Amino acid sequence: MKKLFGSTSLAAAGSVAVLAMSLNAAPLAAETVTLYKNPQCGCCESYADYLRENGFEVDVKPTQDLVQISSDAGIPEDFQGCHTSFIGDYVISGHVPIDVVKKVLSEKPDIAGVTLPGMPMGSPGMGGAKQEPFKVYAIEEGVDPTVYAVE
Repeated sequence: MKKLFGSTSLAAAGSVAVLAMSLNAAPLAAETVTLYKNPQCGCCESYADYLRENGFEVDVKPTQDLVQISSDAGIPEDFQGCHTSFIGDYVISGHVPIDVVKKVLSEKPDIAGVTLPGMPMGSPGMGGAKQEPFKVYAIEEGVDPTVYAVE
């Protein structure tokens, strides 16, 4: 009987199989999000559920100090969303679509974070139909917010 694989080739084939499986596997642990919100806000709870549905572990913290938390994170008052989240090194303010959140986390831009100001209808966690494209702004220290993504 002819030997099909040498021991080195068999080990390499096994390593390739393990590597292929690990590339397709889910992450070992979900990334944790800390979401600060007004205690009475239901849409913020819906956004937390949206993040959970997209693989994040979410710790919701009701607070009466949301404006101060957002300001301390560098978000100008007229660009603040209805809740403020912290994911890794970034602040995510408002109902930011998951594709934009993932873009920030994968590209790792040199910014403090992103914000979708207000409570736009049809945005993740909000009811109603989308009225117009969502403009998500980059937040950088000492710089006026600029458009980071349009969804």
